[in-house]
Amino acid sequence: MAQRYMRIFAALDGSSTQKAVAERAIALAASNRAELVFGHVIDSVPYEASGVDFEALCAEGAKRIEEDLAELLGQARDNANIPSVELVVRAGRITDTLATQLVEPMDPDLVVCGERGLSNIKYAFVGSVSTYLIRNMRCDVLVVKED
Repeated sequence: MAQRYMRIFAALDGSSTQKAVAERAIALAASNRAELVFGHVIDSVPYEASGVDFEALCAEGAKRIEEDLAELLGQARDNANIPSVELVVRAGRITDTLATQLVEPMDPDLVVCGERGLSNIKYAFVGSVSTYLIRNMRCDVLVVKED
């Protein structure tokens, strides 16, 4: 019998795959009648010395995602097969914050993320969020590739 997912977490990163990640997560949530949480982490490193208001930064980030993905989020919220749809935005160091504040508290059965198009040099220094999720999450991870 095929695995049924009850809780799906979709990691949104603002990249070119973000819409495809949202579409795939919504389709999987609907077909599994699963709860769906979209999460986004605003990298705090560039702001750490500046005393920026992270709460305001997160609110602005959530507003931007709501605008960018308005049609898709509306479809998900209106879909009777998806019991709940939530968007959570946090600020912090990306992989740590994603794991400890977004994914782990939800305890999902599936994490959906996008393949990031980092240059080889940047990848060597910052690594890949998708690679981190594959190695560290205790559930299935689906990486949506760019077309």
